[in-house]
Amino acid sequence: MTRRKQPSHSRSASTAPHTTHAHKHGRGRGAGKASRSSDDGYLYGFHAVLAALGNPARDAERLCLTRNAESELARQGIDAARHLGLRPELMENEDIAALLPPGAVHQGIALRASPLPERDVAEVCDGAARVVVLDQVTDPHNFGAILRSAAVFGATALITTDRNSPPFGGALAKAASGGLEQVRIARVTNLVRAIDELKELGFEVIGLDGDGEASLPDLELSPRVALVLGAEGTGLRRLTREHCDLLARLPAAGTMKSLNVSNAAAVALYELFRRGL
Repeated sequence: MTRRKQPSHSRSASTAPHTTHAHKHGRGRGAGKASRSSDDGYLYGFHAVLAALGNPARDAERLCLTRNAESELARQGIDAARHLGLRPELMENEDIAALLPPGAVHQGIALRASPLPERDVAEVCDGAARVVVLDQVTDPHNFGAILRSAAVFGATALITTDRNSPPFGGALAKAASGGLEQVRIARVTNLVRAIDELKELGFEVIGLDGDGEASLPDLELSPRVALVLGAEGTGLRRLTREHCDLLARLPAAGTMKSLNVSNAAAVALYELFRRGL
């Protein structure tokens, strides 16, 4: 694939606050070792828990339910003991809350499960047409929202940094609303090397940046696209920018020129989805 010439400027511009110009119940069948990035706590909320229970890469260890949550599962036709192979523990709301971080909105359901397996870039990108690459996005709510958008708009793989990214725990899973279990994730120590590997795999690597030389909707793109987004405030790091094939922005109207990184990701992923990429 012919790579596009990169701009010479190296200022780190945000793909987040400065970018609308831009950004089960498995039984251990998942490949790879457990991810050290996952925390040892609980997943909570119906979407996150049911998605994890349906993920064959997970081992379910403990399921806690209120009677109301048990009734909601029954309304959905789910018998935890029979269908999930796991006998739930009936608890009061406050007892479940005591297992979780302060303020966690658990909806009467919490699950302790094995971490997701570690995967490499080639593994998560196998068969993927759209990949999201996150350059040190640390907020679990933004990260989770990006996973949710990726799942909705058909980006089946995500690559993130080993350091300066959040644990794959309850807050992130709740924000992802099931997307954590649907999108394959690789956590890498060297993002530039991962970008180069994406190019070798046939992806065109597009960095979302407020100062991008082209508007994303105007671009003719390859069938396989990796969309790179930077952290809130700082945006893409210099080496990340320089290794993208192209820097693109999102079009904007009026004086408001910024989206946070999760909103920018949703808009950009929808654009790729709309065009059939």
